[in-house]
Order: sequence, then C-alpha cells, then structure tokens
Amino acid sequence: MVDFAGYRMPIQYHSIRAEHMRVRTTVGVFDVSHMGEFFVTGEGREEFIDRMTVNDVKSMHAGQAQYSCMCMPDGGIVDDLLIYKFEDKFMIVVNAANTKKDWDWLFSHKPSTVEMKDRTDDYSLLAIQGREASAVINQIADSDVTSLRYYTFVDGKACDHPAIISRTGYTGEDGFELYLENEFAPDVWDAVMKAGKRYEIEPIGLGARDSLRLEMKMALYGNDIDGTTNPLEAGLGWITKLNKESDFVGKEQLLKIKEEGVTRRLAAIQLEDSGFPRPGYPILSETKGGEVIGKVTSGTVSPMLNKGIALGYVPVDLAKVGTKLAIDCRGKINAAEVIKPPFYIRPY
Repeated sequence: MVDFAGYRMPIQYHSIRAEHMRVRTTVGVFDVSHMGEFFVTGEGREEFIDRMTVNDVKSMHAGQAQYSCMCMPDGGIVDDLLIYKFEDKFMIVVNAANTKKDWDWLFSHKPSTVEMKDRTDDYSLLAIQGREASAVINQIADSDVTSLRYYTFVDGKACDHPAIISRTGYTGEDGFELYLENEFAPDVWDAVMKAGKRYEIEPIGLGARDSLRLEMKMALYGNDIDGTTNPLEAGLGWITKLNKESDFVGKEQLLKIKEEGVTRRLAAIQLEDSGFPRPGYPILSETKGGEVIGKVTSGTVSPMLNKGIALGYVPVDLAKVGTKLAIDCRGKINAAEVIKPPFYIRPY
C-alpha cells in the first residue's frame, strides 16, 4: 500500500505480473475511486468546456464520452481527462493528483451562468477490464450494456443501484467503468467478484495498471505529460482539434507550434536485449556516438512481450519508427529501437 493523492492505494494484491496477465487473459477489477469527478450544469456549459479543452466538445452527443486535455496559454498540459455528456449536464473526470488544481483552473474561467459541483468525495469508481468484462457486467447491470460502443455510456443501474456505466478503460482491453455513490460501491464490488469467479477475476493494483497502460502507450500525467509538454509533441494531436470553430485556451500557441514544427516527440522505444528501463534513465543516440538525447518518462518490462519497453521524448528526427537508439540501464547500454505503438495488440 502507498499514499497517493490523499488515498491509501494498493500497488499489488499479490503479484504485478500475475495481475497484468489476468487482465490480458480474462478479466480484472480496479478500485480507482481516487479519480476526481466534476459535474457542470447551467447555460453555456457546452461552450465553456469546449473553450477549456482541446477536443471538439460541440461534436458530442448525449451518452458519449470523450478523451481530451486542458492546456495553459503556452500550450503546456494542465491535465488529461474524460468528458461525459448527459442531456442536462457534463461530468468531467480528472486525475486524482490534479483534482484541486483542475478545479481551481476551471472555476477561475467559468462564466457566471455555469455551475460546477465537485462530487469527487461522493463517488466511487470501479473499472472492470478484460476480454470477459462483458460477461461480468451483464450479470450485474439492469440492461444489456454490451451493446454500448467504445466511449459511450448509460445512466443505468448495477445491482439495482444507480450507476453511470461507460465502455471505457485504461488498459487497452475491452472493459467498463462504473461510477457509483460511495454507499453502493461495496455491494457492487462483491457482485462483480461473484460474477467473475468463473473467469478467475482478481482485484488489480496500481502496478499492473501502470504496465497495462504502458503496453498501449497511454500517457500518464506527471510522467509522460505535464505543464512542460504540449499535446502535439506528446502524440495527442489526434485529440487536439486546432480546426474547430471555437477558440480554446492554448490554441494560439499550439497553432504556432504546429506551423513551426515540434522539435521533439514522445517515442515508443523497445529494448532489443534484456534490461529494465526505469523513469529517468538516459536515452542515447546510436547515430550520434552515444550522445544523451532524452530520458525515459515511463518504462517497464512488458509481461506480454518479455521485453523492456519505454516512453521518452527524443528529437523529432530520431523519433521515426525503426530508428536505432539505446537506453542506459544503470551503466549497461541496452540496444533499443523506436517502434510504432502500441507495444501490444490484443488478439480479439
């Protein structure tokens, strides 16, 4: 157990590798109740959120979730987040360590007609992830939610308790996330474990959550993205809608960066021999005589590939797929190569 953002969180229940493999092969459940939930209502709420985030909120329909991020005027990332659109409100889900910062940032920009409510302490969040997630969720949901498309949700029930059920996740597997008021979470957790027993469901800790997302090259705030990085260099250009009609905070600077061209990119790097690339380890250029060109922002040994994998910012000319690099793992120089992400592709 470790202290994280005001919570006591499990790094592992018994084995990071075994928990990782459980999610990849059948199904696992994460208690990620530390995430922050803000509800936004009032006149002009859509325009407000569209102005504060880089993706196109105005293109959303009710029942849709959207991955996005907030930027500062200089293009640096305030946080990455999920936006849920309801008929009469929005829910914004933010990273636990950034909850207060994000709240203050949004609140300082909101118009008087928009109301915000922080429900972080009222909601629990369970993530059921893996190829058998549908079979598990269908035993506890009030309707067949397996018809939900990726990044959509319903305001339904789980074990007869009100629940926001979304087909989302942070693992690269099929999966669902359940937002529940705290009093209902224990009942639903027990029901999920019972429903998944035939699939050998297990609770999954932060360690496997990190290795699962890294195999998919999903960015982690504080490691791969932060206020010193912009979404274009971080590989988040696909959510950064510079051509949307409305302006958003940071748009002017990001347009300038795009016009001038980014100088570095967040590369997916795979070791060619044994080694454990950890955050902070130097990334070396093979073509520049071993010159240090960056550092690892996230790294692990992939349980699925049995190879070291890492993310790190490198000069744009060295971020091309196939480029030979190296990583200095505590004095051992490990040959590596930039690959096309994700590191792991699920077989279904």
